[in-house]
Amino acid sequence: MSLQCGIVGLPNVGKSTLFNCLSNAKAQSANFPFCTIEPNVGVITVPDERLIKLGEICHPERGVIPTTVEIVDIAGLVKGASKGEGLGNKFLANIRETDAIIHVLRCFDDENVVHVDGSVDPVRDKEIIDAELQLKDLETVESRIQKCEKAAKAGGDKFAKLQLEVLVKYREALSQGKNARTVELENKEQEAAAKDLFLLTNKPVMYVCNVDEGSAVTGNEYVEQVREAVKDEDAQVLVLAAKIESEIAELESYEERQMFLEEIGLQESGVNRLIKAAYALLKLRTFLTAGSDEVRAWTFREGMKAPQCAGVIHTDFERGFIRAEVIKYDDFVALGGEAQCRAAGKLGIEGKDYLVQDGDIMHFLFNV
Repeated sequence: MSLQCGIVGLPNVGKSTLFNCLSNAKAQSANFPFCTIEPNVGVITVPDERLIKLGEICHPERGVIPTTVEIVDIAGLVKGASKGEGLGNKFLANIRETDAIIHVLRCFDDENVVHVDGSVDPVRDKEIIDAELQLKDLETVESRIQKCEKAAKAGGDKFAKLQLEVLVKYREALSQGKNARTVELENKEQEAAAKDLFLLTNKPVMYVCNVDEGSAVTGNEYVEQVREAVKDEDAQVLVLAAKIESEIAELESYEERQMFLEEIGLQESGVNRLIKAAYALLKLRTFLTAGSDEVRAWTFREGMKAPQCAGVIHTDFERGFIRAEVIKYDDFVALGGEAQCRAAGKLGIEGKDYLVQDGDIMHFLFNV
């Protein structure tokens, strides 16, 4: 399922350092703007502790196979990007192609790392990026309004009229310096009309506060400023120290990494938390298959039904779907396997309308 999170932010806030921690692909990391000209794409393994438990129970011959998510490192935006400043048009196009945004904010002081605007102020940095994306969206909205007005008048196009209503709402919000995602749409028809617009500020967003080593556990004043600035947005704030994460990434064994984390007071690395949060930001969920051959995680979109999830494994599974056998993860672990769940009546038989839940252990029956 090819959905992507794009990492954005001003130059020198730690985007590429963070990307390097996430992926084996090494983005160039340097103390000057625009060191990343082409977007770097990393296919990142999604940490899932459930797979370890299932592997211990099933002892699969082919092992345990996690699912993945794609992360894109996009070059730093600057003020004026919407007008083409700093290679802005290219970068904005890269953002448009992603499905969600990870907005990295610099929340640390370091005189050896220059700030493009001369001082550290994460709220100002956020507002610069927001303003550039809003200006680009406003340009898109104005252009679409003209087309919709013509179509609505000339041909009586009902969809054009509906989309015009949505566009006017967006224009009002964007003109006031608000993001498109803050606009409340009245019904599903308007939501459908909005999807076709692909506005930059309508993408789900997560703010990542890149802090100094001493603030990795508790955060700092900069983080609190960010929390206050985004309190009215439907957005998550995640705190991590990219410098520490790069040190963790260099440790070879799981045990070494856990010892390092314990020493600094963290239960889980910031990278793991970020990957999980990015996966959720894309509204992705995981169903599982577990047997003696392999234990595997499969990605599906929130709200998908059993036949669609069967199609994630193979299109024939969806085409010839008969039914699904479903075991809840907690039951599988508590009882010790599929056979025990069958004997205890904990295996459910579900049809075409079953909404698959995160963590469901699935077995599909089909006929083609």
